Amino acid sequence: MGKQKGEAARSKARPSSSSLAASLLPSGATAVGFGGYVGTSRLDTSLPTTSDSSLLDIDAELAQHLKRLSRKDPTTKLKALTTLSTLFKEKSAKDVAPIIPQWAFEYKKLLQDYNREVRRATHDTMATLVSIVGRNLAPHLKSLMGPWWFSQFDSVHEVSQAAKRSLQAAFPAQEKRLDALILCTDEVFMYLEDNLKLTPQSMSDKAVALDELQDMHQQVISASLLALATLIDILINERHGSENSSSEQKNVLKARSAAISHAEKLLSVHKCLDFLKSHSCAIRSAAYSLIGSSVKNVPHTLNEANIKTLAPAILGAFHEKVPTCHSSMWEAVLMLCRKCPESWTTLNVQKTFLNRFWNFLRNGCFGSQQVSYPALVLLLDCIPPKVIAADRFFLEFFQNFWAGKSHSQSSNAELAFFQSFRECFLWVLQNAQRYCDGVKAFHQFRRAIVDEVLLKMMWHDYLLFPLSEDKNKKIDSKYQAGHVQEFGKCIIEILSGIFSLEPNLLSVFCLAFEENCLDAFQQGEDIENCENVDKIIRFLLLVDLFAVRKGDSWPLSYLVGPVLSKSFQLIQTAESPNAVKFMLAVISIFGPRKFVQEVMLEKNESTCLLEEKNESLSLKQFLQYFNEIFVSWCLQIDGCSTSSRLDLLFALLDDDCFSEQCDSIFLHAARIHDSNYTCILKLVMEKTREECVKRKLNLDLSHHGLLDSTALSITRSSPPFGSYDAQFICVALGGKSEEDQANFLSENTSMFIFEEIFRKLRCYIGTSDFTWVKCANIELSAGKEHVTIEDCASLTSVLEMANFSMEVLSGSFYRLVNLAKNSAFLPRVLAALFVIDWEHSTSSVFYEGLDNEAYREVMDRYNFCKSVHTFRKKIIKFIKNLSLDCRSILGGTLVQAVRCILFNEDKLDIGKVTSLGCLCFLDVVDNLCQSQVEEQTLLDQLLNKCDSWPLWATFDVKDGQRLASLKFEIISSDVSENHPMAAFVDKLISKVGIARVIAGSISSEEVMAGHSDYPRAWLASEMLCTWKWQGGSALTSFLPSLIQHARTQASFTRSDNLLDSIVDILINGAIVQGASSEMSCSSIYPSLYDELENIENVYLRALISILHILFEDNIWGRDKARGIFNLLVDRLFIGEAVNSNCLKILVLVMSVLVGPLFGNEITDSSENTEVYDVIEGWLQRTLIFPPLNTWLSGEDMEDWYQLVLSCYPLGGNQHFKPQRYITHVERCLLLELLRKQRLGSTSALVNKLPIVQMLLSKLTVVVVGYCWSDFNHDDWDFVLYKSRYWIESTVILMEEVAESVNETITNGPTSGILENLQRIVLGLDLASLKLATHALIAFSMFCRLIGQNAVENENDPNLLRPEKWDLTKDKILQGILRLLLSTGAAEAIAGSFSSMASFVIASSRVGVCYFWELVSSTAVESSSYARDRAIKSFDIWGLSKGAVSSLYAILFSSKPVLYMQYAAYVILSSEPIADLVIVTQERSSLLHESDIDDKDSLDLSLENKIQLREEISFFLENTPFEINELDLLAPDRVHVFIAWSLLLSHVLSSPSSPTREKLIQHIKDSPSYSMILDCIFQHIPLELYAASVKNKLSHLPAGSSEFSQAATRAITDNSVLFAVESLWPVGPDGMASFAGAIYGLMLRTLPAYVRDWFNDIRDRTSSSAIEFFTKTCCSPHLITNELSQIKKADLCDENFSVSVSKSANEVVATYTKDESNMDLVVRLPSSYPLRPVDVECTRSLGISEVKQRKWLLSMISFVRNQNGGLAEAIRIWKNNFDKEFEGVEECPICYSVIHTSNHSVPRRACRTCKHKFHSACLYKWFLTSNKSNCPLCQSLF
Repeated sequence: MGKQKGEAARSKARPSSSSLAASLLPSGATAVGFGGYVGTSRLDTSLPTTSDSSLLDIDAELAQHLKRLSRKDPTTKLKALTTLSTLFKEKSAKDVAPIIPQWAFEYKKLLQDYNREVRRATHDTMATLVSIVGRNLAPHLKSLMGPWWFSQFDSVHEVSQAAKRSLQAAFPAQEKRLDALILCTDEVFMYLEDNLKLTPQSMSDKAVALDELQDMHQQVISASLLALATLIDILINERHGSENSSSEQKNVLKARSAAISHAEKLLSVHKCLDFLKSHSCAIRSAAYSLIGSSVKNVPHTLNEANIKTLAPAILGAFHEKVPTCHSSMWEAVLMLCRKCPESWTTLNVQKTFLNRFWNFLRNGCFGSQQVSYPALVLLLDCIPPKVIAADRFFLEFFQNFWAGKSHSQSSNAELAFFQSFRECFLWVLQNAQRYCDGVKAFHQFRRAIVDEVLLKMMWHDYLLFPLSEDKNKKIDSKYQAGHVQEFGKCIIEILSGIFSLEPNLLSVFCLAFEENCLDAFQQGEDIENCENVDKIIRFLLLVDLFAVRKGDSWPLSYLVGPVLSKSFQLIQTAESPNAVKFMLAVISIFGPRKFVQEVMLEKNESTCLLEEKNESLSLKQFLQYFNEIFVSWCLQIDGCSTSSRLDLLFALLDDDCFSEQCDSIFLHAARIHDSNYTCILKLVMEKTREECVKRKLNLDLSHHGLLDSTALSITRSSPPFGSYDAQFICVALGGKSEEDQANFLSENTSMFIFEEIFRKLRCYIGTSDFTWVKCANIELSAGKEHVTIEDCASLTSVLEMANFSMEVLSGSFYRLVNLAKNSAFLPRVLAALFVIDWEHSTSSVFYEGLDNEAYREVMDRYNFCKSVHTFRKKIIKFIKNLSLDCRSILGGTLVQAVRCILFNEDKLDIGKVTSLGCLCFLDVVDNLCQSQVEEQTLLDQLLNKCDSWPLWATFDVKDGQRLASLKFEIISSDVSENHPMAAFVDKLISKVGIARVIAGSISSEEVMAGHSDYPRAWLASEMLCTWKWQGGSALTSFLPSLIQHARTQASFTRSDNLLDSIVDILINGAIVQGASSEMSCSSIYPSLYDELENIENVYLRALISILHILFEDNIWGRDKARGIFNLLVDRLFIGEAVNSNCLKILVLVMSVLVGPLFGNEITDSSENTEVYDVIEGWLQRTLIFPPLNTWLSGEDMEDWYQLVLSCYPLGGNQHFKPQRYITHVERCLLLELLRKQRLGSTSALVNKLPIVQMLLSKLTVVVVGYCWSDFNHDDWDFVLYKSRYWIESTVILMEEVAESVNETITNGPTSGILENLQRIVLGLDLASLKLATHALIAFSMFCRLIGQNAVENENDPNLLRPEKWDLTKDKILQGILRLLLSTGAAEAIAGSFSSMASFVIASSRVGVCYFWELVSSTAVESSSYARDRAIKSFDIWGLSKGAVSSLYAILFSSKPVLYMQYAAYVILSSEPIADLVIVTQERSSLLHESDIDDKDSLDLSLENKIQLREEISFFLENTPFEINELDLLAPDRVHVFIAWSLLLSHVLSSPSSPTREKLIQHIKDSPSYSMILDCIFQHIPLELYAASVKNKLSHLPAGSSEFSQAATRAITDNSVLFAVESLWPVGPDGMASFAGAIYGLMLRTLPAYVRDWFNDIRDRTSSSAIEFFTKTCCSPHLITNELSQIKKADLCDENFSVSVSKSANEVVATYTKDESNMDLVVRLPSSYPLRPVDVECTRSLGISEVKQRKWLLSMISFVRNQNGGLAEAIRIWKNNFDKEFEGVEECPICYSVIHTSNHSVPRRACRTCKHKFHSACLYKWFLTSNKSNCPLCQSLF
């Protein structure tokens, strides 16, 4: 194991003794080794003394490396050789020359090394050596030349090349190398002969593996044999010229003599024959080479004995199966046959030669085809005729030769096979005389060879070879094609060779060929017969390729001609497509004239001389035969060969008389009167066109009048049409493709046909079921008479005519293009195709989703439309390239068709109509428009006005200007919303963009060309006024697109001009139409933009919407606002009279303009002086009016009040504040206006008109917002009075609703409840709600402003103190709370009936959601006193649902309103009803009082199970386990989270009490409760935490901030209220935050519960991620809180002390009693509370080990099972010790005095053993054991 083979057992780190001795020799000393060797070369002691001195000059370093060459390791040898080569280059020839003898010894050994790299490196080193030493090599040449010559024939190419390079380095000239070889001839022969004597065992003196030795031996033997063979060839054949010296000639002769001698010796001792038996193919090949060389060069030395031994070995060598040996084998065989022909007589030819040779041929020469096949003809030439039986020999030869064809799979092998076979076959025919005696035998022999080989073997196999199309034969197609071609070529070349030898000999093959053809013609049309004909044709094509094209005449005269002349009459009478195919092939090869000449030969043979056979047929005779014989025969329409006969007829067309032949064909075809005559005409015309194209002839074929009349008659005929009628018309017209310009009809006839086709298509269009299609058909008439259905017969006939027309049109479309490209007819036809195609789209839309029966009725029509669609897609490129005029006409027609879709179609709904219209118009644009100007022109045509469009605005073009105008007809909203044009425009904008539809933008290049944009401000106004349409609206789709366009085009004046034009149109329309007073009842907040639906003036609504967005998005600024303001102010008065319409719209417009007019001004600004003056004027004009309480109608009083109020907006959602700066004058005027109302309302009569109350409420809010700092006590009294009045009025209203709902649900009939509830909620007075909204705003501002002012100006003696209004505030707050409870009660009562009923109530709040948000926000700020009073008064009311149920109904509402749920949550989780929201009543457990005696009240309560309220238990206890599978934002999931947050808040806020303990126990005992933690962690990406754990990161991953921050805040704040507030509207972030907050609060409230859940997790990845999150975000805060609570708790007394270490997160508790004391250390883990607290006893004194262990376990039990703080657990543990020292007996079940959960002491005593137990422990024991026996004595308890 540790040593290499052959190595001594010495360390590699230490050199051998010999190498060490050599290294110690001085430089220049002789490195003498063991036994007198230098290296491994023996020192000759007989050398002269002078040589001794030279040996002493061997370089020590060289000697050392020479010695290393004797090592076994090839790496060592390679390194030594490399080093020697380097050293040789560094040293001089004098230094290197002494080493040559030693090198020669090593050189011989290295040449026989197993490693090829060693051998190659040896020659490289040799080359370096000889290039250095030069002539110093001469004395050693004879010892080196033998191995040197031997190495030239190394089996490894790289090694042999290196050897040759080394020899060339020594002797660069070839003559010098030859001289050196001649000089050393004897030494070389001796060396090589010595090598041949080697055995594997004698080749190495070291332990070398046997397989390596065998490989080395084979390499040496083969190389030596090749070296000998080459050496004999060189030396014996060498001829030196006369210029060589006599000594050189003498050396040559001597060398030749030596070579002959050695060759004789080799042949005589039969050593080579032994090598022929070697297992090595290399040795056998070399032996063949040596024998061949010897026989070639010294044949005279072969005596009879040698030949007898040598001949069987060589001539019987065909059993050799290795292809690499075959080349040298053939050389030896052929050489022996040539040099020693008598050798055939010394062996059994059949046994030794023929049997092996036949096997050799049958096996494809064993793979050496390219070597062996060319040698076969040479072998035949060498075989003496007397040793074989010629007939039998050649038959067997060709049979075995042919059998070996199957082994020639490669193209090169196959080529060699056929070439050799041809050569052998022709050689046998040429040399037949050798084997025949007499002429008769000679001819018989030849015929026999042709018959047996050519016919029965080759031709037979050729006909059997499958066609390339034969898919049943699994043959590679490329190989098959090449094989067939080479096969046929071989046969043809043999036939050509036979013809050149003896033409009559061809008759043998030709007769067989004729017989094959006639059989094929006479047999039926089965598959096999057709294949035979195809194979014959395939052969004829090869004859054309390899014979006819080379000028051979025999194919026609001897092969094909006789077949034609003898079979033509048979072909005429019999229906034989195969014969026709044969003749077609003949014509394609020899031409039509020669074909006709050969066919007519037999018929004219009696009148023609035999020598005229080869003369060409004259043109006149050719035409005569063509017309008389072939035209009539080929145009017969009977039988199945009609098509092939037509092919034959047109193949006979000659270029010299093409036109005459075509005329003859047409005349004959047109005279045929048969039902299928159109088929013949079609085929004739098709063939004629194909021939014209193929021959590149441009003939006028449209002069046949008979064709014109026939085509026109067929086109105008009525159904049914013939099978080939349409195809005939198509072929006659031509134009199937752009390149197809040949036609057979005149232009007039062609145009008449296309007009008839168009008429038929219009007839089809007129029968459509869709209204728009019929309408579009009128547009196609172009002023001509409309085609009616009556004109078109039945619907079936119409469809047949349409199919006929479409088939003609698709087959001759480009003929129509050429005829009508400059007329209006072509666009009309194309328009018809578009309409039919669009009907296909309409049908797809209309019948989608209908039953199959309805669809089946129109299937045929649908399929036809689909075919038109396919055709139109094919010509799409042509349509795009139409001329401008054509595209204009076509575009105008198609636009009218699109308008028909939009205005006339009544079978489709508006959505489908608009989609279809958009699809069709875009189809027109994509196919016809080549510029944006063309597109805009089409769009103008499409949007052109009509009776029903547009509704509000239109445009006219005057003097090149596009002017908009208004329409003021009264149109209902239903008509507007159901009009399809607005929906279509919206759909079109979504497809192509608003820039193309509204802005009408064109490219800058077209602008530079003189064109301008096509702005459509009128269309934008129309869309805004329409407001809503099917599938969209101005607010949701159109306005966002318009604003986005304006934003992107902000720097272009074109966009600004468009918006200005839109606004101008809308302002003019709004002023003209005027505004009603419906908006006077709108609330002051939210903004007017949210109440746009209530504006009846369509222009005003559109104006407000666009202005709001323009200013809101800062697209327009103050300048634009001031311009609009000035425009409206200028138009406010007409002279002295007020323009009431302008006044009414100004009220609403000002609500939009105020913001941009004043911006963010909080101080006076001189920029708006004019605006301030105008507003002050409006205030003064309003002050002129009497107080609102004395309302006067007809004086625009309402409008002026509204206008003034619109100038003072308030902002904010809950905290309202002024939105602009007002001047002192304005403030005074506003305050004066309010006080005027206050003073005017002192009378006993109060005007309760809604408009009066609304204006007063708005004025109150505005003045409070802007002038509150100037209020006095009376002003505030007035505000609070009115606010309370308006709020309490609404309270009464809502309580009436609740009572009505209660009455309906509890006492009413069950039927119609939902309808009654709908009536109740719809009966709400919205005006009262709006008044209450204003009151709430005013009240909230009062509370905030007065309180804020009191704090800021606390020391002001004149300050109005808020305390004086406390009673009023509480009254108002009670009313607000009653509003909340009333609506909640209504929903709760309705929910008791059904969820749908509660949904009806909840939905009623959505329309006035802002009112309820104000109610909720104010309720949250209410005091406990107000809440208590409101709840008590509500409960006294006596509805079926109380206050808690009402709040729960709001909290879990199916239609949540923002902030209402939060308000309900806050009230439920706070005093005074917090204790009532979770628990309702308690029920007894399974153990009854009679079961256990001596029960006290505390223990009895602990045995009772708690019962939750129905509203919350539904989500806590009845929640299905599939909650985890719900969507993360599902309402049920949200409600479960809310219920849990309430529960946790209740547990956390409850003091330590039995109820709290029972509630915690209830949570632990409920299996469904544990699902909440699984749900929580679905809201955080646990995989991110898992990746952090895997990568050992210490920080939180990105994307988890909401969850982690909420969990941390819930722990620190001890509340989840912040998360509940931000929960609505429900979103992913809000839910994640809420889940995190619940988890944090649960960790603090129920740590042991969470720990139990965590320990049950089986997924390690999830548990690691959860632990990482908890440890990172929650545990630090929890640990800090726990330690702080322990430190703050009063736990210490004289027996107990506690110390806290925050740095170590541990608590040390020391208990001392009498002489006993004990220290327990409580350590909190880093992932607390997921990991349990560790408790350790560090010191004990005077306590037994048993008691110590018991106390330790009790501490562990308390701190780990406590669902609360650790301080409480330590306190309970301390009390447990106190009880034990007081003598209280511990429970035998839990071994503790105080129970770990309910903190009770053992009180249940056994009647027998008197031991006491905890009630809870005993209860659990009984449940788990299923019996009521004492745990200790087992007696019945």
